[in-house]
Amino acid sequence: MGHPAEKRRHATYADLEAVPPNKVAELVRGTLHVFPRPAPRHANAASSLGADLHGAFQRGRGGPGGWWILDEPELHFPDPDAPGEIDALVPDLAGWRRERMPELPETAYFPLAPDWICEVLSASTEDVDRDEKMPVYAREGVRHAWLVDPIARTLEVYALDADRRWGPAVVHREAARVRAVPFDAIELDLSVLWAK
Repeated sequence: MGHPAEKRRHATYADLEAVPPNKVAELVRGTLHVFPRPAPRHANAASSLGADLHGAFQRGRGGPGGWWILDEPELHFPDPDAPGEIDALVPDLAGWRRERMPELPETAYFPLAPDWICEVLSASTEDVDRDEKMPVYAREGVRHAWLVDPIARTLEVYALDADRRWGPAVVHREAARVRAVPFDAIELDLSVLWAK
């Protein structure tokens, strides 16, 4: 006779806090995900993109300014399946329009959903980024999402529709020079993201 299926334990923020500091941990819909630190190509893609956007959109150098552009911010959203618990997500990059968030919060996390997120995909994170985190970003009203794949050399650009669903991706490849929303005020040279 078989045993009844064991109910999955709902992970909590305390479980996330217990993860060693040399790992990246996220809590998505009650599941704790623990990943190694990003590999060099992943880190280069995120750093290069962040540098271009930070200069133009946070500092206003060669662009319009008006944004906060941050590396790996911890985002806290209420978990709809567990009252009192949270989803704790860490995108590779995130941006907030200063009109929505005039000052950085005093907390170690951000309770306000960003206007834009970017996830740099890797073999260990792609399924979680696409299948688990993207729906949470949509649920929370993040208006723009970019998925960068440094191995396939692609940038996927998504926009949220009025029903909080991601529209079809606009995909840019290889060494394209692109203007991608919401940062279409400047041209990005994608070849910089794939440098070896």
